[in-house]
Amino acid sequence: MPTLTRLIFIIAVIAGSIYAAMFALTVLVEPAPRQISVDVPPDLLKPQSERDKP
Repeated sequence: MPTLTRLIFIIAVIAGSIYAAMFALTVLVEPAPRQISVDVPPDLLKPQSERDKP
């Protein structure tokens, strides 16, 4: 049984390290705001009823 306990302990330490790294990323890293632009096709600006007409 000591090998099972050791395995569970190692897996818990690895999982804890991953969790700590994710937590540190959320707290310490601040994303830089930037502008984005999205091209919208002119068809989508028309009302739905006009788009359905041939």
